[in-house]
Amino acid sequence: MGLGNPQETCLKAGILRDYTPTSSLKVVAMELSPDWVVGFTDGEGCFFVGINRNPSTSVGYQVLPEFVIVQHKRDIQVLYALKRFFRCGVVRPNHDDRYAYRVRDLQGLRKVRDFFLKHPLKTKKRIDFLRFNRILTMMERGDHLKLDGLLEIVQIALRMNTGNRPQLEQVAAEIKQRLQAG
Repeated sequence: MGLGNPQETCLKAGILRDYTPTSSLKVVAMELSPDWVVGFTDGEGCFFVGINRNPSTSVGYQVLPEFVIVQHKRDIQVLYALKRFFRCGVVRPNHDDRYAYRVRDLQGLRKVRDFFLKHPLKTKKRIDFLRFNRILTMMERGDHLKLDGLLEIVQIALRMNTGNRPQLEQVAAEIKQRLQAG
């Protein structure tokens, strides 16, 4: 997608086009309320923590926390509005005709965390958020840079990320083995 397309420029600015039969084309800025963001995230958001092998780190693994919302390309304006709302993150193609709003950097994740601490989620997703928050706090203390802290992070992530359970279980087993070997 190039920035020269006026429709795309409007979408990236978080603007909706109103094609109601009673009006000519009208461009409206999409303003999101905190309550709307909470409800939308309850339904569509994901707090994810990946653990990847990385031999260049002190413990051989890298902790990758991420806040993600995926939408069909027809609703991409919502993702850009979220990016504007949080003042961080990126909107990128995801799979097929889907796009994702992603926040991966710790500074951006702190903004997201602070928002949801002030405006709590209402569904079971709140439990995943609280676990996600605990992992971020542990990372801020540097716990992810020690094997015992990394193991605790993996165990928390196992209770929140069912999609990558086999990979996390393997990482946990490897860390336990290394801790036992001393």
